[in-house]
Amino acid sequence: MKSLLSAVAVTASLAIGATSPAVALDKLDWDMQSTYPGSLTQLGTLGKVLSERLAAASGGQINVKFQEPGAIVPALEAFDAVATGAVQAAWSTPGYWTGKDSSLALFAAVPFGPSAPEYVAWLKFGGGQELLDEIYATYGIKSLICAVIAPEAAGWFRKEINSVDDLKGLKMRFFGLGAKVMQKLGVSTQLLAGGDIFPALELGTIDATEFSMPAIDLKLGFHQVAKFYYFPGWHQQSTMFDLMMNKAEWDGLDDQTKAIFEAVCDANMIYGIAEGEAIQASALAELQGHGVQIKEFDPAILEAMEKAWAEVVEEEKAASPNFARVWESLSKFRAEYKIWSDVGYLKK
Repeated sequence: MKSLLSAVAVTASLAIGATSPAVALDKLDWDMQSTYPGSLTQLGTLGKVLSERLAAASGGQINVKFQEPGAIVPALEAFDAVATGAVQAAWSTPGYWTGKDSSLALFAAVPFGPSAPEYVAWLKFGGGQELLDEIYATYGIKSLICAVIAPEAAGWFRKEINSVDDLKGLKMRFFGLGAKVMQKLGVSTQLLAGGDIFPALELGTIDATEFSMPAIDLKLGFHQVAKFYYFPGWHQQSTMFDLMMNKAEWDGLDDQTKAIFEAVCDANMIYGIAEGEAIQASALAELQGHGVQIKEFDPAILEAMEKAWAEVVEEEKAASPNFARVWESLSKFRAEYKIWSDVGYLKK
């Protein structure tokens, strides 16, 4: 994957060199406020890779400095900072900003939704990017999806979950649309930034948490507090991350500079999914060595979750015209895609 990203850098450099000497690539010195620590596997490190490769592909002309959470603004204030131009860019996921527009959740992770290849296909060729552009533009933001990762875990629990009744009354950190599903099953949910989850779990402020995939969760140490680790990640079969940019800043860039951003983001998506798939098995083995029990939800629990999800969809469509439009686009694409997914892949 590093070779691939290097090839992107070389290709971009050749393209720059092939143009008229009178056309200069924009010189950028931007800050990119991250919502994830740079040391956090994939969620943060992919943002740092993006920053490094933008510089490499542009011969040092595009400098987008990765800023740790809180360096400029707190992690969950990055949206407003980019929208107002207080910072030029941010590294995040659209799912963090559902308070601004609930439809943004559909560009991050969809419960019982598509795997990474199908998700990216909709984004690139099914109208997803165009809808994302339209919605973000109302806030003065331009977004490029620059990473996608493999399925996440369903969550960490202190006790076994054998039925839907075992979920009732739990206080749980939960992300995105999946949180609304859990609420229907009697769970009290809240969204916490990555660095705030472990202390909340340790102190008992929350009883359970979901965050990401095994290699990432291992890094955050949840296994020290909870020993039951549930799968599958029904709420996030794949998750997208984006580079948010102030739209006025983006609109002012020349076509070459925009092309480099787009090429490096595309390469970062390939890098992210490949890395994510490669590092999970060893992480699971290490977690088991720490006494973690790897569990799968009973089919009846998943069935209840899927039923609750269908209710959430109808409620969100009724409440938000944007959600309804994005859901229609994604659903239409998935219905057409199904004939291929049904026959093209081996059934496990």
